[in-house]
Amino acid sequence: MKSVQIGVIGGRYCNRKIAKVAEELGGLIAGLGWTLVCGGRGGVMEAACKGAAEAGGVTIGILPESRDDKANEYLTYVIRTGMGEGRNVIIVHSSDALVAVDGKYGTLSEIALAMARRKKVFGLGTWDIPGVEEVRTPKEAIARIKEVLDA
Repeated sequence: MKSVQIGVIGGRYCNRKIAKVAEELGGLIAGLGWTLVCGGRGGVMEAACKGAAEAGGVTIGILPESRDDKANEYLTYVIRTGMGEGRNVIIVHSSDALVAVDGKYGTLSEIALAMARRKKVFGLGTWDIPGVEEVRTPKEAIARIKEVLDA
């Protein structure tokens, strides 16, 4: 069976409502045996990793720093890049599809990179731009990813 890696992108800060959405998404990703790839820090990334970790899943954090002192505690694997926002390219290339949850300009850059590489991006309360397929719930995001990846 082919390994599936799903990128979860979103802000390093988020409110509790967004965190719950990201946590549910992470749990669903892990529940299918998929690997969660993210930027490895707080906010949406940490919440998604928490959900995945609690469901027994694997998480990979692609950090912007050369150290891991800002890595969230739910990461299975930590990749230290020292590349700053340049690490967004690695997140995109390492993901079969991506789900954007909320987010600001860093998330927008990841969306743009993904679309330039013809990666499918699903949006949960994020940027409303052509090419990002809006979904209303984490379950809908997972259903659409399954259809697109034929997983």
